[in-house]
Amino acid sequence: MEAPEREEGRKRDPKAKKATKVDESELLTVPDGWKEPAFTREDNPRGLLEESSFATLFPKYREAYLKECWPLVQKALNEHHIKAALDLIEGSMTVSTTKKTFDPYIIIRARDLIKLLARSVPFEQAVRILEDEVACDIIKIGSLVRNRERFIKRRQRLIGPNGSTLKALELLTNCYILVQGNTVSALGPFNGLKEVRKVVLDTMKNIHPIYNIKTLMIKRELSKDPELRAQNWERFLPKFKHKNLNKRKEPKKKNVKKEYTPFPPPQPESQIDKELASGEYFLKESQKKRKRVEEIKAKQAEAISRRQEERNKAFIPPKEKPVIKQKKAPSETKIDIEAIKEKVKKAKKKKLGALPVEEVKLKISTDEKKKKKKPSLKL
Repeated sequence: MEAPEREEGRKRDPKAKKATKVDESELLTVPDGWKEPAFTREDNPRGLLEESSFATLFPKYREAYLKECWPLVQKALNEHHIKAALDLIEGSMTVSTTKKTFDPYIIIRARDLIKLLARSVPFEQAVRILEDEVACDIIKIGSLVRNRERFIKRRQRLIGPNGSTLKALELLTNCYILVQGNTVSALGPFNGLKEVRKVVLDTMKNIHPIYNIKTLMIKRELSKDPELRAQNWERFLPKFKHKNLNKRKEPKKKNVKKEYTPFPPPQPESQIDKELASGEYFLKESQKKRKRVEEIKAKQAEAISRRQEERNKAFIPPKEKPVIKQKKAPSETKIDIEAIKEKVKKAKKKKLGALPVEEVKLKISTDEKKKKKKPSLKL
């Protein structure tokens, strides 16, 4: 009876394996709103074996602010059993563990806190680094651009007019961002820090932050849709082409690379192979000499004829253009010859300056009337 029961148990094993596989896949997916439980005293009741400490320097202009807010820093770190010390002579801050410290990672968070304070981050924001879900990233941008003027312009582009670009990035990434000198300090969740680093580095590479802000806005809207979460978002994201205004001058001679072939190039023909192909190899020495002389003479004759043609070009007259005769325009009005003849006859009869016949007769009649009237006046 025991043997069949064992066989049945063995047969059930594959189903059990499938069930465990399903459970594993369910375990891999993190439910929404899930938070990791906080590290408490019960997780490490014996504490740490050795003391750890970190120190960092701060600039002179931060001295007054740090002196003012240092009691608050000590109070925040004492809650986690971390000792903090401020040395104004050397200009350094030091954090170290104590015998009561139970969280091994809290010293790293305390180190990040003093780093942020040294990078001009206000205490109200820097204290958030002691929380479990908050991380920080200090991005060095001083060595990314060689030209100082260009570096200042790109850094200002990251900040934007009245800090509008920086504010938009903060809202989209849920991070606090501070641009100070040659560094950019960011404080927030891990996913947001990843996006902030990408935007900052792209801006220093002359890619405007507005393009990255646009993609972040689209991603934010897509993440709200539960159906699109598991899908690829590349089809929704915009693709921006990089435009080079100052194009490099292309060389006149381009060396085009030949396609790679695993076979070696064919072996060049030797002089003997060429002679065998043309049949010269089988000729006698005297025949070879005669052939060489004939080839030389033929070349000489060609060169002489070419030279003679070039000389004769100077004596060849240029082609003249044919003279085009201009045709006279036909006279539209015909001359009346008879009318001209009559005018000439009349002119011959008249004397130059003489009055016409009718006018002469009128003058004679008027003169006669005047003569008749004159004697009557005398009486």
